[in-house]
Amino acid sequence: MHSATAAETVFGLSPLFLSLTIFALTYAVIVTEKINRAIVALLGAGLMILGGALTQEQAFAGIDLNTIGLLTGMMVIVALTQKCGVFQYVAIVAAKRAKADPWKLLMMLATVTAVFSAFLDNVTTVLLVTPVTLLIVEELKLSPYPYLFTNILASNIGGTATLIGDPPNIMIGSAAGLTFNDFVMHLTPVIVVVFCATLLPIYLIWGRRLHAAPELRARVMAFNEREAITDRLLLKQALSVISLVILGFVLAHPLHMKPATIAMFGAAVLLLLRTAGKEAEEQSHTVQKTFAEVEWVTLFFFIGLFVVVAGIEKAGALRWLAQEIVAATGGHYSATAHTILWVSAVLSAVVDNIPFVATMIPVIQNMAPAYGAGHLQPLWWALSLGACLGGNGTLIGASANLVVAGIAERSGHPIRFVRFTLMAFPLMLMSVGISSLYISWRYL
Repeated sequence: MHSATAAETVFGLSPLFLSLTIFALTYAVIVTEKINRAIVALLGAGLMILGGALTQEQAFAGIDLNTIGLLTGMMVIVALTQKCGVFQYVAIVAAKRAKADPWKLLMMLATVTAVFSAFLDNVTTVLLVTPVTLLIVEELKLSPYPYLFTNILASNIGGTATLIGDPPNIMIGSAAGLTFNDFVMHLTPVIVVVFCATLLPIYLIWGRRLHAAPELRARVMAFNEREAITDRLLLKQALSVISLVILGFVLAHPLHMKPATIAMFGAAVLLLLRTAGKEAEEQSHTVQKTFAEVEWVTLFFFIGLFVVVAGIEKAGALRWLAQEIVAATGGHYSATAHTILWVSAVLSAVVDNIPFVATMIPVIQNMAPAYGAGHLQPLWWALSLGACLGGNGTLIGASANLVVAGIAERSGHPIRFVRFTLMAFPLMLMSVGISSLYISWRYL
């Protein structure tokens, strides 16, 4: 515990009690959806500092600026790119490949999301795919909810498959010295199974009921995708910048670059290309219009949430939990692996998985004397599968979920916390159950 912090807490309360109370209240109010989630998270963050659980410096240190920078940069790139019509183009091609059949369309969009999430990161993917999804679904006069719900699950499942798909994997890979190929060999096989298994209940819940009128399907099939491209110069500029940004993500580790730097630089380059040679007033108008399309509500929600989680982390709640896991299993290797998997999954559905993974990494490293350094790999895979797949459990379980919710809200189709959780949590438990069987069969 931090005695300096403890002495400064309001009414002399224990930092652990204070931070957990604020965390629980913040979470409870977010669930009710009576107050906008960004306001609640920022109030919770303020109470952590005013209550003395954190200093302002500690609160700022708890904000993952890499995540915030990555999101902001990609939001700017997407805001500019969508003006050339490329997303409409992709939407029309996807819809025509699926013969405008609602269920085939859902499967195609989910597959695109999962594959992109493995090679981009899942947040960038949903920023690109969600506007496309809304476009086609509105044209077919279908409810967007099943499509957005499936895309959220697909983005987190796909992101688990590789080193660069999800932030916890990047952290685990660098701490344990695991390569891109290690993740592909050990995690991609089970992720393919999990993805297919997740589509089955979605088909049973919605798939059979998804119908579009023949005339609407015919109208979509009659679209000319080439007509969707409205600005060929912007298309070339945007695709060039996006290609370089993606290349930057793939090479980020050997280049010792953070994804936020790559995304922000890409956004600046695209803004420069877009405004070059224009009058000062027109430049200002372009920049202001672009920044107005950034999902500020989502970004400020993240900032508040990072500070609230930093409060319980600083008070030692996450470290205590990690130690309890090891004690509870009595040092039994198989039990430890399964406990790490399930606890990571359930907790990652509730708190951001990044601080939890950061806490668990040294705990697993300290198990080397007990199990032997060469036997730690299955524990790393258990942590990765639990932390990444657990993000599907609730609407605040992963960054990608909140980004989709933000875009959906702006387009008039809000995703409600309770409705999402009631369906997503059981599907998340099923995916972790499959992972549990896989770990037993392959490693234990």
